[in-house]
Amino acid sequence: MPFTVSRLWDRQQMKNRLDRREMLATGFAVLMVSRASLADGSKPMDKPGELGKAHLRVARPSDDLLAVVKFYRDGLGFEVLYEFEDHDGFDGVMLGHEGAAYHLEFTRKRDHKAGRAATEENLLVFYLPDAAEWQRAVVRLEGLGYEPVKAFNPYWDRKGKTFDDPDGYRVVLENAGWPA
Repeated sequence: MPFTVSRLWDRQQMKNRLDRREMLATGFAVLMVSRASLADGSKPMDKPGELGKAHLRVARPSDDLLAVVKFYRDGLGFEVLYEFEDHDGFDGVMLGHEGAAYHLEFTRKRDHKAGRAATEENLLVFYLPDAAEWQRAVVRLEGLGYEPVKAFNPYWDRKGKTFDDPDGYRVVLENAGWPA
């Protein structure tokens, strides 16, 4: 009976079955990659924490940059860090907080429709443990006309409020701390 990867990892649900020789060859290749050295002599998995020091940019397209800026700058208190026009046919804006380890980038390509979020589970979650700070953030969005929506995953409604941004992507303001 052929060996299948899906027996080991049910979530993978691989349709292609591997015979023993293919499985051994795959395992050998993985072993060789794990033993391989990078140019600096380190192994690929020697430094897993390097990404923990990286600055994160979350980038996505928008059909209405002005509305997105209003939502994130005026509604959520982000700062405009950088703007550009006609960079290889793209206009864009980067929003964030000076010194934060992340920022958001929204772009628009001329004559191209970006469309709305594909699902209600496209989320940005902001953890605000201080109840007063959380309430101010909710009131600020509501004051600009953004009404909370029912979260697709009911977990987010227990301690948070979910809002649609102008492109249908969702932002959760969670009144809780993150244990990082």
